[in-house]
Amino acid sequence: MTARIIDGRKIAQQIKDEVRLGVEKLRATAGIQPGLATVLVGDHPASQVYIRMKARACEEIGIRSTTILIEKNSSTEEVLRQIEQLNRDDQTDGILVQLPLPSHIDEGLLLQAVDPQKDVDGFHPVSLGNLLAGRECFVPCTPAGIMEILKKEGIPLKGKRAVMLGRSNIVGKPTAILLMHQHATVTICHSRTENLPRVTSEGDILVVAIGRPAMVTEEFVKPGAVVIDVGVNRLSDLAEIKRIFGDDPLRLAEHQKKGYTLVGDVHQARVQEVASALTPVPGGVGPMTIAMLLKNTLIAARRRRGDG
Repeated sequence: MTARIIDGRKIAQQIKDEVRLGVEKLRATAGIQPGLATVLVGDHPASQVYIRMKARACEEIGIRSTTILIEKNSSTEEVLRQIEQLNRDDQTDGILVQLPLPSHIDEGLLLQAVDPQKDVDGFHPVSLGNLLAGRECFVPCTPAGIMEILKKEGIPLKGKRAVMLGRSNIVGKPTAILLMHQHATVTICHSRTENLPRVTSEGDILVVAIGRPAMVTEEFVKPGAVVIDVGVNRLSDLAEIKRIFGDDPLRLAEHQKKGYTLVGDVHQARVQEVASALTPVPGGVGPMTIAMLLKNTLIAARRRRGDG
């Protein structure tokens, strides 16, 4: 068996096309252009890349995007004041606090400070509580993207065994809840789970978000399972790249050009010999995160203006 590689970029483009039409309709019928504001504290390189990608995506579909740059040594109170200004700004429909934050900043306070009506990242306790209860809410973007992949690929969930490897508030826990809402029987496990490969190999669907490069190999996977790889790890060590990818000329060329290559939490070459379908890294879940952020921003604009 060789797994079918799921094209996350294609699915993300479908979502963005749908959002573009929604934005155009909102502007035509109500004269409203949805607005998204990102708060960036410091100069984390990966965050800067993500924000540039988000800004380009917003521009492509007609969402107004602004980035609030705040000095790394600013206090939690200074960032809170900026968030409060965005809460009051009627032209801002969605607020995103870019993570990770500098260690001296109180992440919990910032996430709680965002108006739940503008919480397009889905990290506010109100959003997470509503998610747990099965009520209408903003769903965190990466879990929402995972569920959209499963839906678009026609992968059945009702009555299936699903295993979530990873227990973060951002991905693991929300994804497990969403899978339960679709009537899957869900197991959450993590790096300290005993006999981990035995547990993960029980899953008809295996979602991996554990933050360890190529950790999941064929013994972790049930034959015929669908594997969703959420991990994005930047590898710069050439020996480690060769251990995972062998002499793959594309990976070696990328390392030579950029000084690194990206790898998921799943060892794709080994797992695709066992799984029935697999998301790649890059090009799998990653593009879906931004697509679902755009969708949440459109939803926020509609709800705030009484248009759905």
